[in-house]
Amino acid sequence: MSAHCQLTGRQPGFGHNVSHSHRRTKRRFDPNVHTKRYWLPSEGRHIRLTLSTKGIKTVDAIGIEAAVARIRARGGKV
Repeated sequence: MSAHCQLTGRQPGFGHNVSHSHRRTKRRFDPNVHTKRYWLPSEGRHIRLTLSTKGIKTVDAIGIEAAVARIRARGGKV
């Protein structure tokens, strides 16, 4: 699963691990993404979305229909 939220666009950040001796090695900060299944009444089917936790809260607040409209407006595939 790609660490990318379909609704908010949140994706991994990059940085360094810094040891006690101050050596730096590359690391990756992945967002907390989950695959969620929602019922889409307008199309009469279930859809599966990869969402961050903030994206899940957004769907709860605005509804699945509005969230799918936002995803499609950004050019995302549902």
